[in-house]
Amino acid sequence: MYLPTQFDPKNPQVALEIMQAHPFASLISVDDEGLPFVTHLPLHLEAAPAEEGTLVPHALLGHCARGNPHWKYLAERPQAVVTFMGPHAYMSPKVYPDLVRVPTWNYVAVHCTVQADVLDGAEAKDALLKQLIADHEPAYADQWRGLPEDYTGKMLQGIVAFSLKIISLQCKVKVNQHRPEAHARMLEVYDAGGPDEQALGQWMRQMGLGV
Repeated sequence: MYLPTQFDPKNPQVALEIMQAHPFASLISVDDEGLPFVTHLPLHLEAAPAEEGTLVPHALLGHCARGNPHWKYLAERPQAVVTFMGPHAYMSPKVYPDLVRVPTWNYVAVHCTVQADVLDGAEAKDALLKQLIADHEPAYADQWRGLPEDYTGKMLQGIVAFSLKIISLQCKVKVNQHRPEAHARMLEVYDAGGPDEQALGQWMRQMGLGV
């Protein structure tokens, strides 16, 4: 990812926050013809302890349909990339005090280089599904446990799970940090916009911009 210094928060805690808030990711690896192959899927984030009691991203857990060849590509070529896209929105040049400006697009994103380990056992897949259920609908856990075993067995046979160990990551928070003359006006525009714009305004405030 192209990452100018001014857009790099240099803090894995920021990446952790983005990945937890936006778990629907893109898993990208290489198919048998050497072309990028992408699967869009929710991922469960596992964090590891770091200095002074903080947590940092450590691994991602997910699954795909058995009919999706991506798991085979991961088994044969385990290194892959995972991307997370947070809020993003257009920004008009009208926020600047002069007219010699151009539009831009602000956004928040994380890219992870990962090493994949395919998990095809029923116990591992069931544990993964329970983690995803806990992430997104904890109340569904009892219903899953109460389903007939022949049904859940078929469901588990129809998927392949994988663990993606995070080797390295890049985090980009682009909210025009380098344009302080426009920060106050940018916040006004974002506050009056939709959910993505308002979320970008919160990122500006979190970074102490325009306040």
